[in-house]
Amino acid sequence: MNLEWVGNNIELIGELTLAHLWLTLLPTALGLALSIPLGYLAFTHRRSYPAIVGGSSLFYTIPSLALFILLPKLLGTKVLDPMNVVVALVFYTVALLVRIVADSLASVSPDAVFAAEGMGFTRLQTFFKVQLPIAIPAILSGLRVVVVSNISIVTMAAVIGITQLGTLFTMGFTRRMFVPIIVGLVVCLLLALFLDRILVLLGKIMTPWSQKGAL
Repeated sequence: MNLEWVGNNIELIGELTLAHLWLTLLPTALGLALSIPLGYLAFTHRRSYPAIVGGSSLFYTIPSLALFILLPKLLGTKVLDPMNVVVALVFYTVALLVRIVADSLASVSPDAVFAAEGMGFTRLQTFFKVQLPIAIPAILSGLRVVVVSNISIVTMAAVIGITQLGTLFTMGFTRRMFVPIIVGLVVCLLLALFLDRILVLLGKIMTPWSQKGAL
């Protein structure tokens, strides 16, 4: 690897990494916020499970590049508006997480729910104080997969001119340079590993009762 090129462009690499991080975390957080109520609805109304889970899963069949191109016309945004990428990744996050949330809630022992109801908990109290905390390890395991997937999908936005780590791939291709491509791959990998470790740590903090290594 040409370390001179890396040294001369370290500021650019840092800016692209921060942009990539923002384009990954924001839609992931929004998608999670939408997936929890949708997953709960699919769990509590079993007849609606196929429609909610199956319908949301269809989002993931849409090619990312096609969605990036279509969204500006649907949202009335500009082609280079990063919000198009955010909205697209919200769709993909929901597509992956709704099933995980619903199935994670279904795996909670009925005895725990009955005990909460016996203590006078309302349905919402039971959800937030019993079901959701117990389901957190399984949900976080799915979220780890979603984060890595989103990091990869974001790079595709470079094709339509959205600057992030994928820009290094297009730069390397147009200039016939391997170094930017390798740097982009390495930083994406490091970013995925970093966020994965953060989620593992977060899971341990949120579920201190869980066995070590459960995640």
